[in-house]
Amino acid sequence: MKRVKLSFLLFLIGALTLTSCRTEESEVINPNNEETLEANSIVAGLMQRVSLSDGSLDNIIDSANCFTVNLPVTVIVNGVEVTVNTEADYELIEDILDESDDDTDTVEIVFPITVTLSDYTEVTLNSIEEFLALALTCPDEGETDPDIECLDFVYPITATIFNPVTEELETIVIENDEQLYDFLELIEEGDVVNIEFPISIVLADGTTVVIEDLEQLEDVIEEAEDACDEDDDYDYDDDDCEDCTLEDLSDLLTGCSPWHVAELERDDVELGETYEGYAFTFTESGEVIVETDSDEFFGTWESSGSGEEITVVIEIEDLPDFNDDWILHELEVEDDGSYVELRLVDDNLEFESSCDGSTDGDPDPDAEALAAVLTDGAWFVTNYFDDVDETNLFCEYTFEFGADGTAVAVAGDETVEGEWEIVNDDSELDLFLDFGEAFPFDEILDDWEVIEFDENVIRLRDISGGDGTEDLLTFGREATSCD
Repeated sequence: MKRVKLSFLLFLIGALTLTSCRTEESEVINPNNEETLEANSIVAGLMQRVSLSDGSLDNIIDSANCFTVNLPVTVIVNGVEVTVNTEADYELIEDILDESDDDTDTVEIVFPITVTLSDYTEVTLNSIEEFLALALTCPDEGETDPDIECLDFVYPITATIFNPVTEELETIVIENDEQLYDFLELIEEGDVVNIEFPISIVLADGTTVVIEDLEQLEDVIEEAEDACDEDDDYDYDDDDCEDCTLEDLSDLLTGCSPWHVAELERDDVELGETYEGYAFTFTESGEVIVETDSDEFFGTWESSGSGEEITVVIEIEDLPDFNDDWILHELEVEDDGSYVELRLVDDNLEFESSCDGSTDGDPDPDAEALAAVLTDGAWFVTNYFDDVDETNLFCEYTFEFGADGTAVAVAGDETVEGEWEIVNDDSELDLFLDFGEAFPFDEILDDWEVIEFDENVIRLRDISGGDGTEDLLTFGREATSCD
């Protein structure tokens, strides 16, 4: 939770007193003993542990929890040279490491480097030998370490130091963790230190707590000390999906569409290219619809479990390469799209979607663009799914949509007139279709949510307000044959 701060000097230390960070003004005053922060007290020790520099942030580089490698630094990842300029560049290393599960991953540091210890001391390391010697002093992966990462102080914090000899009260304003650590480190026996309350702290779940006195501060820190995962393992960005939930998975899979196969490996055979162009749609009611330019496949999916033990069962009769009880390995939403990675021993299945999750997975295309596509030429129903595949109900019909909101469905000598309307409500784009209440057009008389569209396909869905089942309707440019 904590981030390593840039180092700068808080105090210039005089012979016996703190000077430079104190204000010029001073006054004779008697301190409030009930709020006195004493050197070596329990609460002072807890505060200092919260202010320690967290060394786990860059474990993908150094696998050491007690220091951080200062940036920029150059590393060689599986033979690829990477210059890490910012914390965001750690993901570049992660991407290279994740390219294959069959190789031996290596991260080599190019020396010399400078590292920051947990007490903000900087050390220059000139060789791998010096690096390993220092790394061996750190707690191992998952072992207890001194720093408390489950809460952060909200700065600035104002403190006063009372000198009982001169009876002067001097004020210090603390701006970050490093300054707080140095301040606490310089408190000596006999100094009378008061914190100006109230102060605020932020817990790991984002909750802000207002602290009114030292006793409450001590209680809150002790309670929060072991209340979160401090991420002191060596798996960068928690790819182990420890905090994944079934709701997260369902929201992403059903909210984003279509999904494409980014990677598929079964029994050491790479199959990803085999399924290039396959579009997967996962519905809330547990169906999987897979479409290509010429074929459609139907199956089911379901999930169970929690955290690192979420199982995703996929069953698509005509696509056996996907069928298994997969374990969810990672959910990822980025600016350029979303990813779901499933694993089973050495097998791997990764789906990707251009959906970035910015609207909870529901796309918000432009209504004018949809109208332009819809009214440009003839359309055919290439998929209609209402509990079962009923595409054949419309296999003989050609649909055309007029710019004035009228529409026709033509099959031989039969012409059915209808109307259409695009509704953009609360960032959800809907297409209303009405070709009358005669069968089979009563089946598609509805306000359909637009999943996606381009010049060759329009995908729609409707969730029943009664039992929550999901109907799917797809228009394409090529007619389907009647079976």
